[in-house]
Amino acid sequence: MVTGDRSAWFGGDTGLFDEMKEIGPVDLALVPVWGWGWTLGPGHLDPAGAAEAMRLAGPAQAVPIHWGTLWPIGCWRVRPDRFTRPGDEFAAHTRTTAPATDVRVLAPGESLTVS
Repeated sequence: MVTGDRSAWFGGDTGLFDEMKEIGPVDLALVPVWGWGWTLGPGHLDPAGAAEAMRLAGPAQAVPIHWGTLWPIGCWRVRPDRFTRPGDEFAAHTRTTAPATDVRVLAPGESLTVS
């Protein structure tokens, strides 16, 4: 976690763990919502698991990260949805699981001012 005038939690590459409830509250969470390919191995968050992490950590804002960035050739044929949809799926799950968290799905090059 990084703190100053605002606080941020960068989830890195993680799975759910109970101590996430000790992370918050934070102003911003950068939370991984998928992996780099068409399947997700252990120790990673999918969109629903990432929303649960938001329930535990309680950030004011969240930005989904870590999906569609390393896309091996041919993956689009197997699971094209994993390249484009995890951020929006995370936002939808978070609206139900952690409604106090404001999710911002950013396009490449977009920025966010933490409120």
